[in-house]
Amino acid sequence: MVDKKKIDEATGTATVGHEWDGIEELDTPMPRWWLWTLYATIIWALVYVVLYPAWPMVNSATEGVLGWSSRGDYEKAVAAREAELEPIRQALVSTDIHDLPDDSALRNEAIRGGRSAFKVHCVQCHGAGAAGSKGYPNLNDDEWLWGGDMEAIEYTLVHGIRNPDHAETRFSQMPAFGRDGILQAGEIDDLVSYVRVISGREDESASATRGAALYEINCAVCHGSDAKGDRTQGSPDLTDAINLYGLDRASIKHTITNSRNGVMPRWGQRLDAATIRMLTAYVHSLGGGEAAPKPKEGSTEQVATETPVDEQS
Repeated sequence: MVDKKKIDEATGTATVGHEWDGIEELDTPMPRWWLWTLYATIIWALVYVVLYPAWPMVNSATEGVLGWSSRGDYEKAVAAREAELEPIRQALVSTDIHDLPDDSALRNEAIRGGRSAFKVHCVQCHGAGAAGSKGYPNLNDDEWLWGGDMEAIEYTLVHGIRNPDHAETRFSQMPAFGRDGILQAGEIDDLVSYVRVISGREDESASATRGAALYEINCAVCHGSDAKGDRTQGSPDLTDAINLYGLDRASIKHTITNSRNGVMPRWGQRLDAATIRMLTAYVHSLGGGEAAPKPKEGSTEQVATETPVDEQS
């Protein structure tokens, strides 16, 4: 006996043959356009699987007959950009660093590249705005430990600060006056008072007067009799309101007692000469960059035309 489907009288469409609580479902065929769309997507998926990477494997994916990959596209884009920048990079390396400020177009390109390099290599310590933080200097002001002209900045970038494996690194070492027993606790307190007085943080006091005498004996050799610091030694100016670790009594006391010896990487072994030059131009442009110092009259000292950059290791 042939099972005939029931035909719905209102629509003339067969039902699927089952009923639920008096409700029957019509066996309405799918629209033709929908079916063709479904078939087209199936065909497209099969073609995609053949042409492009699709099936994940343990360490990679199927390559596809076209050999395309997003990584390959990225590498091509990077290579194209590097080729575009190569003339600029060559010009930066071949230009005397003292002449770079006079070439506004090349300097602007260097600053643009340096801004990008700074975001990759320097923001971790100096911050996105180069304002620094406790223990990390602000690169926007005009206070420099080792000099703020382009040659001095580049030298610092290339050779770093306190890199024990590198003879040409910037290096200074403040004695730990308390930890090493050079001064007693009371004497350190007097020195703290003196530093806060000359930096405008406290009024004159008997403690500061005693500290002045201690300063001349223990500190003036590096920071100077006027406490203005010495860039040849990396000794900071103690008379201004800028201090890498803070000007409150506790911070100054900790510095005098235990010393501070921060380290900056030497980028000459990590970055190429052009990138170093870009970073130099960018840091110099932030607001505190200085002009190159003029040679003393009658001096026979020759100014280096290019700071040597270590080969990448």
